[in-house]
Amino acid sequence: MIKVDKNALICDLAETYQIYNYRQLPPSTVAIFAIGLRDDSRIKMKLSGAKVPPNILLLSGIVDRLNLILWSKTKDGSKGINKPKSILEHLYEKESDVSAFASGKEFEEERNRLIRSAEGR
Repeated sequence: MIKVDKNALICDLAETYQIYNYRQLPPSTVAIFAIGLRDDSRIKMKLSGAKVPPNILLLSGIVDRLNLILWSKTKDGSKGINKPKSILEHLYEKESDVSAFASGKEFEEERNRLIRSAEGR
């Protein structure tokens, strides 16, 4: 955990256990405290790759389903138009890998940089 994000672990230990200097404790004790952190602690979320805490995911799923139920009872719902946007899908959207360049020169510079890094130069 320390290798992944030392600051997040320090902050979580301070917030949860009021441990402000983990180095004063034996490593096994720090490990026990670290494992005991909540699933929505900074370090555990970072390790799991979660963007938002589990309770927010559940609540957004509930809101999405409620919105669909309400929408299905409207005129738009009976026609199948203007379906409400999903909050849960928005939370899980991946960031786009698309890059834009202002000029051909910028594109060539970035392309050359990527080629050099791939070749290990």
